[in-house]
Amino acid sequence: MDAIITADQLVSAAAGDRPPTLLDIRWQHGRPSGRPEYEAGHLPGAVYVDLDTELAGAPGERGRHPLPDIAAFGAAMRRAGVSRDREVVVYDGGLGWAAARAWWLLRWTGHPAVRVLDGGLAAWTGRGGSLTKEIPSVTEGDFVPEPGARPILLDADGAAALARRGLLLDARAGERYRGEVEPIDPVAGHIPGAVSAPTSENATEDGRFHPAAVLGRRFAGLGVTPDTEVGVYCGSGVSAAQQVLALAVAGIPAALYIGSWSEWTADGSRPVATGPQPG
Repeated sequence: MDAIITADQLVSAAAGDRPPTLLDIRWQHGRPSGRPEYEAGHLPGAVYVDLDTELAGAPGERGRHPLPDIAAFGAAMRRAGVSRDREVVVYDGGLGWAAARAWWLLRWTGHPAVRVLDGGLAAWTGRGGSLTKEIPSVTEGDFVPEPGARPILLDADGAAALARRGLLLDARAGERYRGEVEPIDPVAGHIPGAVSAPTSENATEDGRFHPAAVLGRRFAGLGVTPDTEVGVYCGSGVSAAQQVLALAVAGIPAALYIGSWSEWTADGSRPVATGPQPG
């Protein structure tokens, strides 16, 4: 199954005999919950899922957005109507970060059919799709998460090892990778051996992913070959999920270091590199 779905394809799917379960994952770093935006207007039938409380655990030594408690995640997904035998489509405000986080978690815990709405809410309204303020009445789903499916999860040691034997991509802005600024975490720089690969280069200005061939050329230029083992990290495991999604669009499997830089720098004994080179 493709990792993304266009607004036109979603219109057709929603009109079918078994429409997909829709999840609204609007979220932005440093801002309050996206629920007020959801309540002001969302795709018909969509259920709001909160990234900070339902797609992540409490911040701490494991990072700012560590894995959620799996039982709690499963309960949240069932409340949202997620069932194993029904496709799920997730969307956000347009960056694709939050939606990709939900996509990654559902895929990693074994859901077989999850896609991200390419371009998010703006793509839907841009093609004339309607919004509603009506909160849907949802039948509880039956999805039971089974962690360990594809894509692969990395811990800190696994990320460090992959940077040595494969290709570890840093999805943050280039200036953060180089160590010139660090607006959030306590230390600036990057994991030694990692290669800078900002998520901004995965999509067009309207938030839609570049075509698979374009993304394939981009990642090949960063060092991906058919035999390369690829991993991704960012600040806290959110924007990196968008990069894993972009790699999937290009047909490239990749692992996610979900603790990312916020977990890496929580341990002062871990090495840090700066400058434009992997180090």
